[in-house]
Amino acid sequence: MTSHRSDVLILGGGMVGLCIAHQLLERGMTRSITILDKEPELGRHSSGRNSGVLHAGLYYKPGSLKAQVCVAGARRLRRWVEERGLPINPCGKVIVPPRAELDGQLDVLAERGRANGAVVEFWDADQLRNLIPEARTASGRALWSPNTAVVKPISVVRRLQQDLAERGVNFHHSQQHFSAQVEQRQLVLADGTALSYGHLFNCTGLQADRVAQLFGVGEHFTLLPFKGLYWQLKPGCPIQPRTNLYPVPDLNVPFLGVHFTPSADATPAVSIGPTATPAWGRENYRGLQAIEPAMAAANLGVLARQYLANRGGFRRYVHEQAFLALPPLLIRAAQELIPAVRPEHIELSQKVGIRSQLFNRQTERLEDDFLCLPGPSSTHVLNAISPAFTASFALADLIVDQALPALNLA
Repeated sequence: MTSHRSDVLILGGGMVGLCIAHQLLERGMTRSITILDKEPELGRHSSGRNSGVLHAGLYYKPGSLKAQVCVAGARRLRRWVEERGLPINPCGKVIVPPRAELDGQLDVLAERGRANGAVVEFWDADQLRNLIPEARTASGRALWSPNTAVVKPISVVRRLQQDLAERGVNFHHSQQHFSAQVEQRQLVLADGTALSYGHLFNCTGLQADRVAQLFGVGEHFTLLPFKGLYWQLKPGCPIQPRTNLYPVPDLNVPFLGVHFTPSADATPAVSIGPTATPAWGRENYRGLQAIEPAMAAANLGVLARQYLANRGGFRRYVHEQAFLALPPLLIRAAQELIPAVRPEHIELSQKVGIRSQLFNRQTERLEDDFLCLPGPSSTHVLNAISPAFTASFALADLIVDQALPALNLA
């Protein structure tokens, strides 16, 4: 049996796992780091499939972990991207109420944003039209976030991997299966290779709850996957917003609604979406790919109970969001922001993502904030949902700080 030892073993080479490695190196806390990923290349799941929006910190309750790390994390990631000359579109974001009765939510967002350290400005309809002539606000007001930007997620992931490899981090790819020998602080891979460690970080995203449970951690949690489909404006479409255009969201559910996002390409492509429909598998990106029938049936039961109980206004999510994969409904949602959008203006994008939302079986509630749980010589990141990509550097610092008392790097 071949054996290797690392001070730190990180499961999952997405942004959170990569940033934990980066921050450990920056602090000079470890001599050796190994990152284990189940895919042949990084960025095949959430970190490479998100919208690339660097969020400004408007949505999150002051005092939450999301609020603590979003603004600082966005600044750090933006600076890191700019220093390396990676693509970035500093286009800002404007939020509008699609219905007049939602106008008051702009004040809530502004208050939250300012409490979290974000810069926001109230605009009138003329200011909105100066930036996006076709856009509408149902109340005559909009909220402008000048510091929101867009990057190319896969470029960020690949460059961060390159930087870490140059600093001596070891990467093991295509490792779909392993067994955990928890007391021995060792993983045994399918080929018989034994990886021993001082401390393990579980950053496996869509699989994080399953991995955590191998260590006896988080047994009352399960991840519910939601599929995000995107459409895009055709290149010849006369409507091409130059900034992110978002609706006022329902702050009771963890989705931001259908929005327009220009890419970080030299000639930006404008995506519309995403949807948020229950997925038939954690990696069920297309058709019958990677479906998990037993998991899907169990999750539909969970969602049915949430609907009946209407916790956090869940019925409204179902009525307004769950069926947006149907093009007529998606177009109607897009027209609430830009009435001139027509079916002939859009086409289905190749971009598809899965967002996993952590469900607590004890409380029968969705967990809205980041959640990191300690385990035996391990730390488990169970709910790395948006804005985890945006906040990744600052979130990694928080995770490392939480793990400090248990780190065994000798």
